[in-house]
Amino acid sequence: MTRRVRRNHSPAFKAKVALAAIKGEKTLAELAQQFDVHPNQIAQWRSQLLDGAAGVFGSEAKPEATAPVIDVKTLHAELHPVSRTPR
Repeated sequence: MTRRVRRNHSPAFKAKVALAAIKGEKTLAELAQQFDVHPNQIAQWRSQLLDGAAGVFGSEAKPEATAPVIDVKTLHAELHPVSRTPR
């Protein structure tokens, strides 16, 4: 038995398959056969699409939009404390 080479699908393809799964016109098994993808993969893409759908309308705040301010001097002081004991 030969193993299939790992495939990388484009985001557009994933969206197309996930939307077809959401429509519900065909079963996951039928979609898997049509798109040559495992049914579990289709279910995962459908879940990701449904979970991220609210972000399309801007109702969720994006956490990466505001990066925390990093104080380099404080971090350096924590990593290399000044020794007060004489050597």
